Amino acid sequence: QNRIFASQDGAAIQIATMYSQNREEVAWEQVSDFVKDAAVSGEDRRFYEHGGVDIPGIARAALKNIAGGSISEGASTITQQYVKNTFIQEALEAPTPEEVEELYYAAIDDSFDRKVKEMKLAISLEKRHSKNEILLAYLNIASFGGTTYGIESASQRYYGVSAKELTAAQAASLVAIVQAPSAMRLDYSENLARNKERRDVILGQMHRDNKLTDAEFAEALATPLDSSTLTLTEPSNGCIVANDHTRFFCDYIRNLVKDLKSLGGDAAEREASFKHGGYDIYTTLDMGVQTVAQDANWQYADKHATALQLGSATVTVEVGTGRILAMAQNKDFNNTGVGAGPSATAVNFSTDRAYGGSSGFQPGSTYKVFTLLNWLQNGHGINERVNGSARTEPQPRFTDSCGGPWLGRFPFKNDDSSRGQMSVATATQKSVNGAFVSMALRLDLCSIKRTAESLGVHRADGDPLISAPATVLGTNEVAPLTMAAAYAGIAAGGVYCVPIAIDRIVGPDGERLNGQLRDCSKVVDTDVANAAAFAMSQVMTAGTGRASNPNNGVEYIGKTGTTDNSAHTWMVGATTRAATAVWVGNISGGVALRSVILNGTKASELRHSIFRTTVTAIDSDPALRGEQFPEPSPKILGRSGSEIPDVSAETVVTASAILRGFGLTVRPGGSVVSDMAPGTVVSTSPAPGTPLPPDKMVTIYTAAQ
Repeated sequence: QNRIFASQDGAAIQIATMYSQNREEVAWEQVSDFVKDAAVSGEDRRFYEHGGVDIPGIARAALKNIAGGSISEGASTITQQYVKNTFIQEALEAPTPEEVEELYYAAIDDSFDRKVKEMKLAISLEKRHSKNEILLAYLNIASFGGTTYGIESASQRYYGVSAKELTAAQAASLVAIVQAPSAMRLDYSENLARNKERRDVILGQMHRDNKLTDAEFAEALATPLDSSTLTLTEPSNGCIVANDHTRFFCDYIRNLVKDLKSLGGDAAEREASFKHGGYDIYTTLDMGVQTVAQDANWQYADKHATALQLGSATVTVEVGTGRILAMAQNKDFNNTGVGAGPSATAVNFSTDRAYGGSSGFQPGSTYKVFTLLNWLQNGHGINERVNGSARTEPQPRFTDSCGGPWLGRFPFKNDDSSRGQMSVATATQKSVNGAFVSMALRLDLCSIKRTAESLGVHRADGDPLISAPATVLGTNEVAPLTMAAAYAGIAAGGVYCVPIAIDRIVGPDGERLNGQLRDCSKVVDTDVANAAAFAMSQVMTAGTGRASNPNNGVEYIGKTGTTDNSAHTWMVGATTRAATAVWVGNISGGVALRSVILNGTKASELRHSIFRTTVTAIDSDPALRGEQFPEPSPKILGRSGSEIPDVSAETVVTASAILRGFGLTVRPGGSVVSDMAPGTVVSTSPAPGTPLPPDKMVTIYTAAQ
């Protein structure tokens, strides 16, 4: 078995068990003597006398079966059965279904050649190991039906006790299974009569071998084999039966196995190691945060909603380490394909498709922070003024050194009535589309993309990020985990840490192994990150994110996001200790969340309730409670506009007033053919973003009537 652990109040607690075979090996003294005696009396009475091969038994079987060209009855000793089970086990661990089938049928082949090979190995085995060692190995490897292997797992599965506690009747019933695991297993009622018949035969032989007294024999025979004596315990295997608050995170851990270098040299070797089992995996999950986050998703984002296919996800990442503290969503986990219904899914909304997730969701305005960062990286300031008006921009106006030129027009709106000139700080606080488009016109779209990539941003479907003009407003589809980690990088002063979910692993032999090593690097200048954080803090106190602010004395930075038609809504925010991303939206389809009321609340506002509830729990933990962010650099805050402002789409009167406010003299340059509204400003010379000219003269060109 592999065991998965989270932490709660500083202690490790198990949240899941995973195995391909339900097996738990036990020592000699951990097995009831009744089991040992039942195995010998029922399977190999001369076990302690022969040297691995029972010659009289082979002779009888050969005489009976020689005409058929095989030896199939009464010939295999316990040692030979152990050899055979070892080959079967090897077959089941083969990397492909085709190899499994080929090796399995080779292992159970009843030909003379295969039988002779088995005998030779059995004889060799007995020369190197004691009888008790071989008997114990046999009991630990034998199949007891389905995925149950070994006497300890069988005892727990069928009787709810350890192998040490088995009675004579129970022991004989379990040993009966190994003769025909599918036909004798005890979890199918139609098998019970056949199993009891074989059980009683074994008990009789134990009595004749003086392994049971008359009284013990009588009591065992009188024991019924039915629901009154069985205690069937469903094996808790896999994420579907993990702790109900951690099942999607459990599935994420299972999908990470292929990346765990401590389990092998490549993905195939790591999967094989995990399948073999025996690993204890200690994860980064904090149950104090996880429980609250999961409950908040269930409470606010109704998994049974019928007005739309409503999904939600919450991810929290520790700042400065990348450790995933929480991963929750509103739907129940079900990867069986059976009885799931609309309230359950196997898709982890929090992560990428390659790790059990979806193809991602448009992040909307939460993506604008990467334009803000790139703006600051290119020498601009948050006090510079830009055109915030909604309008249509010709796409060839955008610079894109890795994807352009872009053709056609780019029409866009603002989510509110904001228009005209405004500072970048105000534009960030109010999330004004027009302002960020104006900023992007003075930058390189490729450079904005690379800033996002430096903070770990990537598409959830595995394709490269797109750098088209519309991406400035958040059209690349990403996972919540990606956004939480990116914001954690900003909160850490520009130090990005790759998200990790596993702190350490303990191997089958007790050796401590590496989990996912921390991978942090400086990707954004500290002054730039702190200046961006300063602007983002205004979002939480007076801007679009104030409904998410817990107002508990902890400083937050953040950004909201709402896509076209409010199909997807986001809230991503951070303290100096933890970053949390919340997505609420359409799993499929495009129903406007602003038009849907759930439990008296607009669906578009649910993100705030989930975020606020989750981060309140985070802040209540002294180890996770954030501190004040560093003061931004005065040199960056002082950049108030030493370049030509962008006045495109403004009327001549408004544009002239803005330019004069910069101490510039305006002169008309005539009209040009343009898609913009007649009479509005199309461009200026010098162009927006260039240094103020020494002669303070600017020429404006307007769209032809």
